[in-house]
Amino acid sequence: MAQISSVPDKPVDVLAVGAHPDDLEILCGGTLAKLAKSGAKVAILDLTNGEPTPRGTPQQREREARLAAEALGVSLRFQAGLPNRVLMDCPEHRFQLATWFRKLRPKVVLGIAGRTVGASPDHYQAQLLIEASRFCSQLTHWDDRFEGTKPFRVEHLVYAPFPFDAENRPWAGSFVLDVSDTWEQKLESVRAYRSQFDGPRLERIERMMTGHAVYHGSKCGFTHGEPFVLPTPVGTGDFLGLVLGAKGSPAPVRLEDALFRPTGSTTPSS
Repeated sequence: MAQISSVPDKPVDVLAVGAHPDDLEILCGGTLAKLAKSGAKVAILDLTNGEPTPRGTPQQREREARLAAEALGVSLRFQAGLPNRVLMDCPEHRFQLATWFRKLRPKVVLGIAGRTVGASPDHYQAQLLIEASRFCSQLTHWDDRFEGTKPFRVEHLVYAPFPFDAENRPWAGSFVLDVSDTWEQKLESVRAYRSQFDGPRLERIERMMTGHAVYHGSKCGFTHGEPFVLPTPVGTGDFLGLVLGAKGSPAPVRLEDALFRPTGSTTPSS
């Protein structure tokens, strides 16, 4: 089993799974930094090393992944060793990813989602693979297929959707996380991939990320937000807690507030 970090003895709170190094930084790096800053035990799992690629080397890509994780404050990063370019949702790969779920025992799996036509088909295969492996992880009387590990049920699955998905999907649930306070960490983590993003390429990816975050965040009163979707509705036993938000959250934003609010403010003007 390929890895970068040592597998911890205790379960992780959130396991973020992406097809390639840099996927998760681009889609939800601000959230991973925010979780780590809050004290949550966060781990990143790259299904492939992203190689071969026209840019850089496997060794350089691994160094960049380490630097990106450090920028986010995430101390656990793993490499599943599945094949780039031909990543598939197949039984063998399901067994391998389910073994990671059994070893890391996450409370929440945060996966990528969407058909990125024109970009790597590995992205959509990763989504399918994550979903199937989540099911496989709990299967009994089959431990020999999972390196002798014990069955484990992943209770919660959340998706970080690609902004250039080829489909408009009616997800059952969605929310936006305020990442205004970790936005610079996110940018730093993406800049760590110097072999992949330099000059005009870096400018384009930063412009795309910023526009995406400002669009979703502004709808909720945030300077920058990262959107997430779920395969189930968002449930709660606390009506007012959900509607009003946690302590410190901004109040709902009216259009005139958003248009005339001072730069940098995250609360509506009076």
